[in-house]
Amino acid sequence: MKTSDPTKPLTTVLFDLDGTLSDPFEGITRCIQYAMEKMGAEVPEASTLGWCIGPPLWDSFEGLLNTKDRALTDQAVAFYRERYAEKGMYENTLIDGIESVVQELAAQNIKLLVATSKTNTYAGKIVEHFGLMPPIETVYGAEPDGARSDKAELIAHILEQESLSAAECVMIGDRKFDLIGARNNTVRSIGVLWGYGTREELEAENPDFLAEKAEQIVEWVTKQSNRALGGSS
Repeated sequence: MKTSDPTKPLTTVLFDLDGTLSDPFEGITRCIQYAMEKMGAEVPEASTLGWCIGPPLWDSFEGLLNTKDRALTDQAVAFYRERYAEKGMYENTLIDGIESVVQELAAQNIKLLVATSKTNTYAGKIVEHFGLMPPIETVYGAEPDGARSDKAELIAHILEQESLSAAECVMIGDRKFDLIGARNNTVRSIGVLWGYGTREELEAENPDFLAEKAEQIVEWVTKQSNRALGGSS
């Protein structure tokens, strides 16, 4: 299995969006409930839908509708997006301390990007809504048809588009999909414990670091860069 190279200084941070930079629980769960009602299916309680935050929408609706029929999941996604485009994307709150993390990393000349399974158009609007662009330079997300919703595929695309060295990047996310995607591209990873993945889920993927608080991201990135450059750790 490929492994990342901890001797390289970190130059680029890839942030997941949902559950990492922001808490989208209200918007996502209300839009899922809306879609399920429009599909004529049983509408689940919001409290049971945390597992749907992180994976591609098609995967979530496969489970919710108990179907592999792409036509049905396409329809559910279309209903979801009806409400999401109007109001769901803004039923969202920024994670405490994240704005400072972004500013402090940018002050260290770290390149900041977003890598999310959310559709490009929505993801960009959300990051702009929270006033994080800049210092976040570019938001990379899935295509409307679901292409590049897989994190491994998305990260590979970002590395190519930005001409980045995988060894100098770190992926930060709250679900196993973020960590698996990073590992499959030889990118270092940080799992965050304030999102929708459990400690057990994240630890099972052997991230380079687990952060319990947002400020620990800056501490870890700084330490790794200093160590790689031969400075104090």
